[in-house]
Amino acid sequence: MSGRKDFLTTTLRELIGGKSAASVEKAFGITTAGGLVNHYPRRYLDRGNLTPFDKVEVGVPVTILATIKGVDSRRMQQKRGFILVVSVSDGVESMELTFFNQKWRERELKVGRSGLFAGTVSEFRGVRTLTHPQYSLFTDTGNGVLEEIDAITEFTGEIIPVYPSSQSLASWQIQAAIDIVLTSADQLTDPLPTELVTKHGFMTKLQSLQAIHQPKNHEEIGRATERIKYEEAFVLLALMRQRKSNAKSALAHARGGSDSALTPEFDLSLPFDLTQGQIAVGEEIAADLAQGVPMTRLLQGDVGSGKTIVSIRAMLTVIESGGQIALLAPTEVLAVQHCESLRRFLKGVTSRPIHVELLTGAMSVPNRRRILLDTQSGDVDVLIGTHALLEDNVQFFDLGLIVIDEQHRFGVEQRATMLTKGKDELRPHLLVMTATPIPRTVALTVFGDLDVSTLVESPSLRAEIQTFLVPTSGEPRLVERVWERMAEEVAAGNRVFVVCPSISPSETDPKSDKSSGREPLASVEETYDALTARYPQISFEKLHGALDSNAKREAMRRFEGIAEPKVDVLIATTVIEVGVDIPAATMIIVLNAERFGISQLHQLRGRIGRGSKPGVCILVHASTQSAASTHRLEAVRDSRDGFALSQKDLEIRGEGDVLGQDQSGALSSLRLLKVIEDLDFIDKVRHEIDELFTSKLWGQVMETIDIFEIQRAEYLEKS
Repeated sequence: MSGRKDFLTTTLRELIGGKSAASVEKAFGITTAGGLVNHYPRRYLDRGNLTPFDKVEVGVPVTILATIKGVDSRRMQQKRGFILVVSVSDGVESMELTFFNQKWRERELKVGRSGLFAGTVSEFRGVRTLTHPQYSLFTDTGNGVLEEIDAITEFTGEIIPVYPSSQSLASWQIQAAIDIVLTSADQLTDPLPTELVTKHGFMTKLQSLQAIHQPKNHEEIGRATERIKYEEAFVLLALMRQRKSNAKSALAHARGGSDSALTPEFDLSLPFDLTQGQIAVGEEIAADLAQGVPMTRLLQGDVGSGKTIVSIRAMLTVIESGGQIALLAPTEVLAVQHCESLRRFLKGVTSRPIHVELLTGAMSVPNRRRILLDTQSGDVDVLIGTHALLEDNVQFFDLGLIVIDEQHRFGVEQRATMLTKGKDELRPHLLVMTATPIPRTVALTVFGDLDVSTLVESPSLRAEIQTFLVPTSGEPRLVERVWERMAEEVAAGNRVFVVCPSISPSETDPKSDKSSGREPLASVEETYDALTARYPQISFEKLHGALDSNAKREAMRRFEGIAEPKVDVLIATTVIEVGVDIPAATMIIVLNAERFGISQLHQLRGRIGRGSKPGVCILVHASTQSAASTHRLEAVRDSRDGFALSQKDLEIRGEGDVLGQDQSGALSSLRLLKVIEDLDFIDKVRHEIDELFTSKLWGQVMETIDIFEIQRAEYLEKS
């Protein structure tokens, strides 16, 4: 194990020198040997057979046999540095080799030397050119032709790895650095048990790295890829399995029981019947809460599936047993909404007053002090807040349940901080919620340390919503009609959301101007000014992240109609994306809709149709959008099924964008394994993990997944 630790955690400065290490760190943030050897090629090129000069084509990779006829080094005119131009010939025709800021190559690229040169052909001022070509020069051994034949055979048969690169660090430079690093990797501890390596006929860890970076043939690449994909799945799932086991080995206060009265009273006070899904998930949660081990459950459901009701029923179970609730929300707007909706829903519980408080960073010191004291003494039943709840001075008398809304907005470290706030070293129960539905198979992988409950039904009172796409060019009358339709909705006594991708014109994309061919982004400020001037009879309000807490709260209260002066149209950024519940809102207009993903558009659309009236969603999009944007918008227009849309989003964009910050962070250690494409493969690995977990080998497995892998997984999940 020590060899693996010593090698993978060795700094690149020690292995490849300070200057090269600094270049790698600047380009990719990689500082260790382990980070660099996990920077795999994105594709491979066969260097191929020799190409005669008269067959060379611009834009095509070639390998040529040539003799150097001239070398010219000079300063560049337009920017700092040198350009080295080497003229080569096959005896009849000529080409040029160009190197930027590599004047030192003059020492080996001498006139009269012959060699093999490989690269992609470009053309500059009518001259065919290879820029930064790979090359192998012949040595003068006295054997002449024989030496050339051997070199040609070796050089043209080589497979060239092509790495993800940057402007400052080319693929061949990355390859050179990795080659140096691998010379130090004479032994590596394998994170896979020997039994599994033998069972599957895998390469060793070192062999797989050598084969992926320095392949002799394509069969080697295939075997190395299979081995590394298995290792990535194995390490991630093993860590998830161990973390779940650790959570289940902790102790918690069993909550609830047959004599609970608050939940039935709450159910009877609701103006609608619970769905079968809500009842079933509620029973799962109640069974968890009744155990002496902490619940760790993910509750996912589509927009309007009733997650809030399910979570309130869980809260009441805990409150009945004397416990307190911490509700953690990602934004202040959502925290305020939760506070107001909880107070509204809990009015139906009359047998015992439920004390709900909101903790924000903007409240006065006396008010904050009062809430903290009441929470610590146990007088507060439910404390709602954003990251302010994570602070050390927020202490509970008996924290029984933590509810985290929009789990993907919080990292593992923040979740762990809340879990330390229990009483007498007992761990609180944990319920995390997400309104970004993901297929269950993916959820089981990403949230491997959590039990997963899914709400698939929507309450019957959810109104119908029609979705329309409106391009900004082609038919100007269509855009005009959008604003007329908005005015009609307001005249009917309804509320309207208008969503913009930016706050002010200064924030808009610098590429979005007429000269670039891209249309400018809509901003809250400009849209507000334009609409207030055009419709003076309508009351508009702005809402965005740059406003202070009081301004946000007052804007929402006026839009809800519970404060004066009432607001008809709320012009906002995506701060209203999740959780905002305004039954009177029946229309949402999303400007520059092409800039948003499927899940985000689906969440935004979920802000309307929450009452009994039907809703209208209008997605105004730029005509210069890409094909992928078109597919996204058409998918949202044609479906309201969040799970179906999530699957479509996964197909279009890949799991990294769809799963959100924390979720994709957990997958960032996956370089070759693709969660969507390899679900069946991952499922097989999970079954092997489950078998190992109950065997004597498990201790060895967790020891072998050394400290570097654990630190990497934890870091990525917190990112």
